[in-house]
Amino acid sequence: MKLRLKPLVLLLSLLPAVVMASSHREAPFISTMPQLDASDFYMFMSYEQGRAGYVTLLANYNPLQDAYSGPNFHALSDRAIYDFRIDNTGGATANLTFRFTFTNTYNKLAVPTGAASGPTPVPLINIGAFSASDTSNLNVTQTYKVELVRDGGVGQPLTNFTGGSQTFVKPMDNIGNKSVAAYETYAGSYVYTVNIPGCAQPGRMFAGQRKDGFVADLGAIFDLVNLNPLGARDSTTNALTEKNVTTLALEVPVACLRDTAGDVVIGGWTTAFVQNNWVLSQTGTQSDYYAPNNFYSENYTQVSRLGSPLVNELVIGLKDKDKFNGSVPSQDAQFLTYVTNPTLPVLLNALFSTAVPNTPRNDLVSAFLTGLPGLNKPTHVVPSEELRLNTSIAQ
Repeated sequence: MKLRLKPLVLLLSLLPAVVMASSHREAPFISTMPQLDASDFYMFMSYEQGRAGYVTLLANYNPLQDAYSGPNFHALSDRAIYDFRIDNTGGATANLTFRFTFTNTYNKLAVPTGAASGPTPVPLINIGAFSASDTSNLNVTQTYKVELVRDGGVGQPLTNFTGGSQTFVKPMDNIGNKSVAAYETYAGSYVYTVNIPGCAQPGRMFAGQRKDGFVADLGAIFDLVNLNPLGARDSTTNALTEKNVTTLALEVPVACLRDTAGDVVIGGWTTAFVQNNWVLSQTGTQSDYYAPNNFYSENYTQVSRLGSPLVNELVIGLKDKDKFNGSVPSQDAQFLTYVTNPTLPVLLNALFSTAVPNTPRNDLVSAFLTGLPGLNKPTHVVPSEELRLNTSIAQ
């Protein structure tokens, strides 16, 4: 499971090539909560040597991270739930949910300042160099747990293949080479081999900062597509050159994701839920939220959703963006008109006098809502927006 990004599905026939990018700040409400903003979701057959028969799931959160974002940098929220959701029957509901929750441990590092009360707590993340084997200079540590929830049941923990622990460590962000030498080597120490409940073979897992893998001039794109599509490849600015994301990565044996009835196509998406009283509370209970197809519970509310790229960013109308982020695939009939009668071709025609395809766009219904026949359409599909993968096709 190399820690790099590989796109799976392109938004064919709808978007110009220059805007093939991830979903950053795609809805009004989630733009105020970047820790819960999903920018990318990927699902593909693993391609490293010796990893045939595995599926890699990647979700990127907290987009547009600057490398110089001290002193607090980019921990994920410890008052949130982050999910990978897998629909392996085509029924528009989650049959498998991999649920990530995070915990911050503040180490209360202090230095002698001559104060009568004794050493004074420091305001920084670290007070010296650190490594995977020596974290004594880190002022905060973020750990996480992952549970597998089957069909809305009780979650079962993933455990470390070495030692059996249910707790995993997220590496600190790349503060700089004086604080952490050889960052890739350091971060690579936190790729775990894990036991997955009900799976005969172990998987692999990682959560941590990665470089944003996309190339896009975001300023020009949203300035009425102020680009030169016929110019040289490097003639425009890549706004993401020095931007990072936080990646949740999980590699799972394909047999553990397929439905036992034998359908080889799986659908997937990522969601994030915020603790309702997150501003006031220092802790949260997560045990009551296990229903994978409800977007509200007593303590948590869904605020982010992402399957295929750019759907909410450039397909869903502005007034419904927050609604889409709080919805589930089984409710997607309410957004059908945005797919069959998309607005973006009309806007591009106004800007560039391009041809507008005839509507209704049944080709986009296949791309977004059902999968393509003979490629990634489930046998018994309920139309819904998901990223779909035919697990019988090796990379």
